[in-house]
Amino acid sequence: MQYTIIPVTPFQQNCTVLWCEATQQAAVVDPGGEAERIIQVLTQRQLTPVKILLTHGHLDHVGATLELAKHYNIPVIGPHLDDQFWLDGIEQQCRMFGFPPHPSFTPDQWLKQGDSVQVGQENLSVHHCPGHTPGHVVFFHEAGRLALVGDVLFQGSIGRTDFPKGDHGTLIRSIREQLWPLGDDVRFIPGHGPMSSFGAERRSNPYVADGL
Repeated sequence: MQYTIIPVTPFQQNCTVLWCEATQQAAVVDPGGEAERIIQVLTQRQLTPVKILLTHGHLDHVGATLELAKHYNIPVIGPHLDDQFWLDGIEQQCRMFGFPPHPSFTPDQWLKQGDSVQVGQENLSVHHCPGHTPGHVVFFHEAGRLALVGDVLFQGSIGRTDFPKGDHGTLIRSIREQLWPLGDDVRFIPGHGPMSSFGAERRSNPYVADGL
């Protein structure tokens, strides 16, 4: 599986385009905004988008979802049902952060722990990782040793837990019980900032390093 990262919106949120090399079918993960840029990348690479995947319901991760879904007539998959209240409140989020108006929506499919998502011939496993939001999910491509972790984990940091229904202890458990068992060699694309690996974060992350 191949990928390219497209930082979007003033929050520089990492929208990721994943694709299967055998079929050129692609998934757009967390299209937070700037739909035109995302469409341009898909066109330039001659990819066929087949679904949109969402890790959680915050505006900077979902802002271009409806525009892309309508443009390509593709389904929206994820996050977990527990983030419905975030998606219901998108219009309020837009006003709060000065974004253009964006209607609320319901995904075509909610995800839960143990689900899997197919992109062409490639498979992503779904891991429910609450804490930053209650319905946050992570996508893991085992063959490529790659995880898309949204705002659960960052290089040298972790997601905020001061939003409604966030919980610091739950987030720490999610990281240690859902992510670390996948392997130290797994590289991850965070919702913001540079990539890292689980092994590197276990050694040096001041919030979740081993031994803390």
